[in-house]
Amino acid sequence: MGDVREARAEEVERVLGLYEWLFAPRGALPPAWDPGHAREALAEAIDDERSIVLVAEHRGELLGFATAYLELNSVRFGLRCWVEDLAVSPEHRSQGIGKALLDAAKDWARESGATHLELDSGEARKDAHRFYERERPAWKSSQYTWTL
Repeated sequence: MGDVREARAEEVERVLGLYEWLFAPRGALPPAWDPGHAREALAEAIDDERSIVLVAEHRGELLGFATAYLELNSVRFGLRCWVEDLAVSPEHRSQGIGKALLDAAKDWARESGATHLELDSGEARKDAHRFYERERPAWKSSQYTWTL
């Protein structure tokens, strides 16, 4: 269900509204969330050749989205692609939409020269972790973040 495609510049507001799925419980609104900055950053991600915003759409309804960014050229691993956001409408989960979005991000990363794709997920997101495990990651690690 749902075709995956790149988001278009005129869809910034529609896609921005989908972030509510990330903020709903088990998630949380980031402390420094600024809708104006988010709007600008999303428009930039749609326009920049080093990033992609993907949407899953069915009959005009957006069912899910993912953002991916070519990030750094690691000395150890080569060019890394990072999935920053991936969410599916709560009503449409477990229907293959998340897999289609992740697969499209992997394809874009590979075609862009990346050697691997990474993402992080909050510890409370157990359902998401089961999904990521089913997608057979090459390895797992812990991430630590400091707010500056």
